[in-house]
Amino acid sequence: MQETKPPEHRRRVRLVIPSRSDPLLRNFTELIGGPLGHRSAPGVVAPGFFTVERVLILLTVLASVIGILLKSYCRTKGWETPGQFYATCYSDFPELFKNRGLGDGAFPFITPGTFFEYPVLMGFIAGATALLVPGEGVSATRILAYFDINAALILAVWIVTVLATARMARRRTWDAAMVALAPGIILAGTINWDMWAVGLLALGMYCFSRNKLVLAGIFIGLGTATKLYPVLVLGAVLLLALRTGRIRGILVTAGAAAAAWLAVNLPVAAANPEGWKYFYQFTEDRPAGYSSPWFAYNLVAGRLGWFPLQPEAINTLAMNLFVLACVLIGVLALAAPRRPRLAQLAFLIVAAFILTNKVYSPQFVIWLIPLLALARPRWRDFLVWQTFEALHWAAVWMYLGQVTSGGVAQHNIDMPYYVLAVVFHMIATGYLMARVVWDIWDPTYDVVRRHGMDDPQGGPFEGVPDRLRVDLRRPSASVLPWRRAAADA
Repeated sequence: MQETKPPEHRRRVRLVIPSRSDPLLRNFTELIGGPLGHRSAPGVVAPGFFTVERVLILLTVLASVIGILLKSYCRTKGWETPGQFYATCYSDFPELFKNRGLGDGAFPFITPGTFFEYPVLMGFIAGATALLVPGEGVSATRILAYFDINAALILAVWIVTVLATARMARRRTWDAAMVALAPGIILAGTINWDMWAVGLLALGMYCFSRNKLVLAGIFIGLGTATKLYPVLVLGAVLLLALRTGRIRGILVTAGAAAAAWLAVNLPVAAANPEGWKYFYQFTEDRPAGYSSPWFAYNLVAGRLGWFPLQPEAINTLAMNLFVLACVLIGVLALAAPRRPRLAQLAFLIVAAFILTNKVYSPQFVIWLIPLLALARPRWRDFLVWQTFEALHWAAVWMYLGQVTSGGVAQHNIDMPYYVLAVVFHMIATGYLMARVVWDIWDPTYDVVRRHGMDDPQGGPFEGVPDRLRVDLRRPSASVLPWRRAAADA
């Protein structure tokens, strides 16, 4: 008799399909034959060429093309004021190429006498991409080439961010579609180099979720050397380390992050101390930036005759409010009935920083998008938030067009409408924070944990019992390390 071999069994991964699990998306599936679609084949698990990750890459490329098409006015007519504001195609790339010496061969932090108002690694990216532009001098052709080179590299970083988010989400791989199709990234991804910091943080969190703590720290440190906000995620790691007693998680990650940040910054600080300090001095001395709550207050104060806030007062108020928010987040992390997930705490900390900071540049919205896709992947809330951010996006450029050039009145908006757009942006972000807080306090509302997962991004903290939990209602029921030690003895 012919010997038969049993069929080989592949490891099956049960994915969460948004068209079936998300109430909003489920309502929009009738045109394609319901949640499963017309061409679905139940029981067939081989996706062929169109795997989830490949579809996400295609979606990201499509979104990037839309973003470039929205910049068509500036790409054809140049980045000139006020047209670049009214066409909502402003970008820092052409501005810095013209006005920071990049087009004339200056390299930030390396060329003597140059000053750059961003962290070191971002300066290196700006200088390195300028070297890729053919020709010499500042011309319209070279400016366009500089923009296109940076836009292409940002697409590559965007794809990396999407893939890292998808792999961190595990069974909820499709949640990364929020990052791939985010209107905020389509509109703001090519304003500045912030996407590099977003990508480095995503890689850091991905490595952390795989318990590769040294690599996680290196990527977080490099992200902090590009834009300061990635360091805030270490606050979430610290809170989880305190709750679980796994202190090694924060020590190794923070140590590697500090080493990577110092490796980038120390040589520059030693060779060019004035140039290195310029970013920090500029940040401290600058007045309230556009779209921050402090800037909105000063606009209203100027109209009503109130006392405006000076940079020193804003620095103090912003720092105190952020510290207060972090204390409240810390209390939530240590008092919640169940240990919060890393992405939830990271989202709350970064969102608190955005709402209290004295600067809110339009591209800051992309900081929160991957974190929200991991913290609360609900499409309804995501799209509502992005709608308000898009309205703010339009309002800030219309307002800038007015204040910088006194442009055509039909394209301008009055100050109260701009302030209202800032207020709506803050309310929408605050609403997301409230929803994440509710998910933490009552995990039955957490859609990630409904599918048998604990903390996909938690790394060394996933599935670990509490060593420290404060019960605010019944202090005697709190979990404390010394009580456990006494019980073990």
